[in-house]
Amino acid sequence: MNPIFADLPTTVFEVMSRLAREHDAVNLGQGFPDDPGPADVRAKAAASVVDGWNQYPPMMGIPELRLAVAAHHRRFYGLDIDAEHEVMVTSGATEALAGAIFSLITPGDEVVLFEPLYDAYLPLVRRAGGVPRLVTLKPPHWRFSESDLSAAFSAKTKVVLINDPLNPAASIWPIEDLDMLARFVEKSGAVVIQDAVWEHVIFDGRAFTPLITRPGMRERVVHIGSAGKIFSLTGWKVGLVTAAPALMRVLAKAHQFLTFTTPPNLQAAVAYGLAKEDRYFTTMRSDFAKARDYFANGLRQMGFDPLPCHATYFVNVDLAAIGINETDRAFAERLVSVGGVATIPVSAFYDTQAVTTVVRFCFAKKQSTLDAALERLDAFLKHHRR
Repeated sequence: MNPIFADLPTTVFEVMSRLAREHDAVNLGQGFPDDPGPADVRAKAAASVVDGWNQYPPMMGIPELRLAVAAHHRRFYGLDIDAEHEVMVTSGATEALAGAIFSLITPGDEVVLFEPLYDAYLPLVRRAGGVPRLVTLKPPHWRFSESDLSAAFSAKTKVVLINDPLNPAASIWPIEDLDMLARFVEKSGAVVIQDAVWEHVIFDGRAFTPLITRPGMRERVVHIGSAGKIFSLTGWKVGLVTAAPALMRVLAKAHQFLTFTTPPNLQAAVAYGLAKEDRYFTTMRSDFAKARDYFANGLRQMGFDPLPCHATYFVNVDLAAIGINETDRAFAERLVSVGGVATIPVSAFYDTQAVTTVVRFCFAKKQSTLDAALERLDAFLKHHRR
């Protein structure tokens, strides 16, 4: 057995989900909404099963969806994308990440990553033979400095893997940080894989700027989006990949031997959804922002000071700020088993210099679910303070 995977411990996500089931807890650990998703997009998928094509679709994705992705990038980012040569559809963003990592890294290549990070990144990089070089980000702003990048980049840097907007930090990097990173990328000759699955789940009128739009980056960035996040349909697993032709030719060869294709009815529905008018996107953001504010206000009433949340489904709290002197993992395990609320300790997203005082709550739930969680959390904290 390959030790990279065989020796991996059970993820904290599975641990917390199991504990949530065992203790009948309100689960604010898992990152998905409890809403079924837009009815018209689901109806389009259902109709496409009955009336559409159900055999192998083109490996790169059905033409309608690839054109829709190109139109999406033009509409939201001002990018001119060649749908034929610069767009590919994958079975989820994780497949796109795996394919990009396997096709762009050779053994011994160094890969710059930013922690906290999605738990799939490091096993995939190591399986490809890459050598991780980590930049550690910390609350409350989760930003990096020029000295951080100088320490991480070297003559062996071949790939940079970023997640922006960033889960679990719920942050969006400002343009000055992106341009600083772009300068290091250009100097090193590296390629950037941008995990941009949260690109539309942003709040407070903030803008998301894909790195591919910044000077010098058009030919160096693999931009990965997620229909599951855009339409709150996380089980669909439809990834949307954009890259320059020279990169895409290599990415496509990896995709060919991973999943090859993605269900055509889901592709048709996503193509329909990407063409929805602006009102869909603004309403979706507004609804999530209302849930964020409702839950964050409930946390404040208990004495928490939630960290800034500009994107994603998550709000974080710093335990140390209210005098809870235990690690985030110990607190999370005690909260789910005694208090009946499941969260995720943010230390699980680190490999080296972990922040151990922050826990993550998913607020993308119905108000009744959030109310139940707040009530249980309040009772738990009152007992804790005795």
